[in-house]
Amino acid sequence: MIHDKDYIIRIVKQFSEFLSKMILGGKNEGDLVELQRVFDTNMNDTFKMDFETLASKPTEEIIEIIHAKEKNHHIPYFELLGHLFYFKNKERPNPDFTQKAKVFYEHYLQTSGIFSLPIVSRIGELNKD
Repeated sequence: MIHDKDYIIRIVKQFSEFLSKMILGGKNEGDLVELQRVFDTNMNDTFKMDFETLASKPTEEIIEIIHAKEKNHHIPYFELLGHLFYFKNKERPNPDFTQKAKVFYEHYLQTSGIFSLPIVSRIGELNKD
């Protein structure tokens, strides 16, 4: 059972790292079809749904999904969700994505108790949108 929990955290962190690389490096690195395949695989592994299904859910419902998971998983999930909606908002600007990215980043900061300058900067950037 401990291995299952570690596996989940590892998958979430890997997806988060993938999104961070996409945000920083842009989409010019690698084949776009391959990047989309990796993204779709990560979405399915992490959330058991595609991005459009997740994005269509109200913020409160997504938060409930995360709160239903083990407490020690909340922090990486909130960070991942912030990165996910931030990246998608960069790719395709959408006020709903902006709001969700801010909410999930704020939940990450509150839940973790960690001060993260890059995330605080992203929240500031999103507030300008």
